[in-house]
Amino acid sequence: MNEMTAENLRSAYGGESQAHMRYRIWADKAEKEGFPNVARLFIAVAYAEEVHATNHFTALKNVEGDHLVASMGGFGIGSTSENLKGAADGEHFEIHQMYPAYLAVAKMQKERAAMTSMHYALEAEKVHERLYLEAKKSVDNGEDYDIGDVHICDVCGFTAIDGAPDVCPICGAKRERFTVFTK
Repeated sequence: MNEMTAENLRSAYGGESQAHMRYRIWADKAEKEGFPNVARLFIAVAYAEEVHATNHFTALKNVEGDHLVASMGGFGIGSTSENLKGAADGEHFEIHQMYPAYLAVAKMQKERAAMTSMHYALEAEKVHERLYLEAKKSVDNGEDYDIGDVHICDVCGFTAIDGAPDVCPICGAKRERFTVFTK
């Protein structure tokens, strides 16, 4: 694998891994503040970030050894509203800066597995940003986010709150490949 693409995949893996844990921590905070649906959203999206990290790790199939990994990692435990803003800001960075640049390099270097992994994450993050911003509006109004079950595609991390689609709009996986996070 070309070193620049490998470095980008390692960075993306690190960022997604950190997001996974950060969202789980912020879910605990939301639960304590009386926002169980926001907590469930954080837990579900944490799983989606785990899917992204796994895809990036798998795309690095022929890269071995220890590497210093530079990745974006937000820190701090604020209020649920502040945490939702932090989550949306992180997703926004990935959508508008990180993944477009990483994807362009992978395309230039014709690294197909990296291109697929990064495309899946980029498209899923667009949904995550929107959901976090919607949840923040609810929390800022003193209300929990009004959502039912959250469905996460096990292949690409796509997130649906209005029922799992028959076919994932990002990767084409069938409905059976979705993990459900219920009330």
